[in-house]
Amino acid sequence: MCGIIGLVGLEGTRISPTLYDGLLVLQHRGQDAAGILTSTESRVFHRRANGLVRDVFQMKHIELLQGSMGLGHVRYPTAGGSSAAEAQPFYTNSPFGLSIAHNGNLTNSEELINDLHRKDHRRINTDSDSEALLNLLAAELQRVASGRKGISESLDEDTVFQAIERLHERAVGSYSLLAMITGWGLIAVRDIHGIRPLCMGSRYNDGQKEYLFASESVALDVLEFQMERDIEPGEAVIVRSNGKVSSRMCAPAAEHRPCIFEHVYFSRPDSTIDGISVHEARLEMGRVLGQRILEERPDLQIDVVVPVPDSGRIAALELATTLGVQYREGFVKNRYIGRTFIMPGQSVRKDSVRKKLNTISNEFNGKNVLIVDDSIVRGNTSKRIVQMARSAGAEKVFFASCAPPVIHPNVYGIDMPARHEYIAYNRSIDEIRSEIGADWLIYQNLEDLVSACTLGGNQKMTFDCSCFNGEYVAGNIDSAYLEKLESKRKDGSKYRQQAMT
Repeated sequence: MCGIIGLVGLEGTRISPTLYDGLLVLQHRGQDAAGILTSTESRVFHRRANGLVRDVFQMKHIELLQGSMGLGHVRYPTAGGSSAAEAQPFYTNSPFGLSIAHNGNLTNSEELINDLHRKDHRRINTDSDSEALLNLLAAELQRVASGRKGISESLDEDTVFQAIERLHERAVGSYSLLAMITGWGLIAVRDIHGIRPLCMGSRYNDGQKEYLFASESVALDVLEFQMERDIEPGEAVIVRSNGKVSSRMCAPAAEHRPCIFEHVYFSRPDSTIDGISVHEARLEMGRVLGQRILEERPDLQIDVVVPVPDSGRIAALELATTLGVQYREGFVKNRYIGRTFIMPGQSVRKDSVRKKLNTISNEFNGKNVLIVDDSIVRGNTSKRIVQMARSAGAEKVFFASCAPPVIHPNVYGIDMPARHEYIAYNRSIDEIRSEIGADWLIYQNLEDLVSACTLGGNQKMTFDCSCFNGEYVAGNIDSAYLEKLESKRKDGSKYRQQAMT
């Protein structure tokens, strides 16, 4: 999972400070690396490195990033590696000076890289599917432009749209993509299922419109841009450097299937994704889960509901209201520790859980506590949290997950582990309960989760729920592909890759 941002500002202005501020807002989507690339009429300026946004960029870097058009990216790796060479945005000089920032994961990247070398005579310097996507777009731009009057004369919107149409024919998987052609304009593209989010907004500066694209609407809000709309699945939007906007559907209509984990965990609650408020969706997750508890275990004596901060907090609040039970903050979060879900390596995650959370003993001592979290993936965090609650004096510890059991790999940009590392893999609910040490455990039903994330009625779309049900919406995913992917995601593989970088 990554965060991307792109801005076409007022000509003659320096937009790097705005991109920097936007990346800070999107930092939750990736803590592994960050980068900004900006463009004047004829030059690009680039800074990218491993680390948090605040560590990668100093004032001297921001001042050197000249130009009124640019891209930004925050990354966490989706197949174990974290090489600085794979930090984005990527850039290639041919043709036209093209750069991209990509969120998602191509499921045919190996085939695509081979084709790019064999058919398009383009070499890829890393194993990154994002670099493959850059070269794919570059190859198709050159092919379309060369088939017309001449490259220098034919770089117009129609050329770009045709290249995007061909990109959709060759790229399989998830991709929200921002591309920039030096001095010419910025292009926003979303895959045919809209698996990864992308929205656009605008504001007036000195009487002229500036345009911003971002993974989440919260970036628009914080930077004081007015939300215009989400980019549609299969759509491309072009904003020229002079502010001219055009758009086209570049792929046949497909079922809109955004990733449901955006609402469960990844997105900030103050974002709106495809017209659905993340905050409202999480409230609804808590309400429907609370209703199930009342129906299935009315005898359960719960004294207090305690959330796992931060992503479990909103659902827990509504769940407590539904149960008519006190909501209390029992865990204090150290905000200087990163998101443990996206930390590579099991030992690193285990060590970070205790450093990340501490208990307020009075909220647990002598009570039957229902702990609410957004999801359970590996289970090490949940087990540690249950132990902490018992150490703080809880009489009984119940546990509620706002998402169903995770039992399948995610192939569309979330670095979920190999199947045997899921706590729910080949285990019953009672076996999972025993493993984490809880007295009782409940998971959200998938049907209830989907209903919550459409607020009970948005029928224009459903969701990609592949990590719960194993149904992969984009392309053919077979056992050989999954086995190869899992070999990269095993914690042992991550240790080896970290040692090499």
